Order: sequence, then C-alpha cells, then structure tokens
Amino acid sequence: MAKKTKYHFINQLHEQILKTVTVTKNGQAKLKRSDLKKVVEETFMAGAKAAAGGERVRFPVVGALVRKEVAARKAGKGINPFTKEEITVKARPASKKPRWSFNRGMKETFGNKRNW
Repeated sequence: MAKKTKYHFINQLHEQILKTVTVTKNGQAKLKRSDLKKVVEETFMAGAKAAAGGERVRFPVVGALVRKEVAARKAGKGINPFTKEEITVKARPASKKPRWSFNRGMKETFGNKRNW
C-alpha cells in the first residue's frame, strides 16, 4: 500500500512549471502566459481536492483551506421576527463544507487602518 503524501502547494506549482517551461537555443527559459495561468489553476484545484479529502492545505501568504464537518439539524418550529407568526424550520442533513482561514499577516494587514 502506497503512503499518501502531504500536499505542498509550492512544490506542486514548481513541478508543474518545470514540466511546462521550454528552453531556447540561447539558454533562456520561456513560458507562455496562458500556460502559466493553466498551471496555477490546476495547482489550486489540486489543493482544493486535497482539502476536500480532509487535509489542511496551506497557501503561502493568503491562508489555508480545510474541510469543515457540519452537523445535522432536526426540523423544528421558529417565529418569523417580522410577522411574529410561527414557521417550521426544515431539517438539514450532515454535510462537509470548505472553510477558509487567513494567516496572521493577512489579518493584520486588513486590520491596520493605515492600509485602508
């Protein structure tokens, strides 16, 4: 049985770029903008699939993506706050949803009013 490796965004992106880049006769590396866009999108989607599988995937500078387990909820009765009439709230099955969390540096950047 093969051991599942942890997903690393930078390593995956680096490998994909190395596969895509071409070298000219002068020894310069060439990479089309459309190829780079495709590589970045594929790498993000691979990270999203890894997160959907239950792994916490970290994206440098911006944050992390993880799967959140949402518990089931029974049906019940509630009150409409505007009309004050009684309503029935539908039951909700258990589900798994994506959760994004930003890293400390990003939170501090947005929290600092000088950056507004």
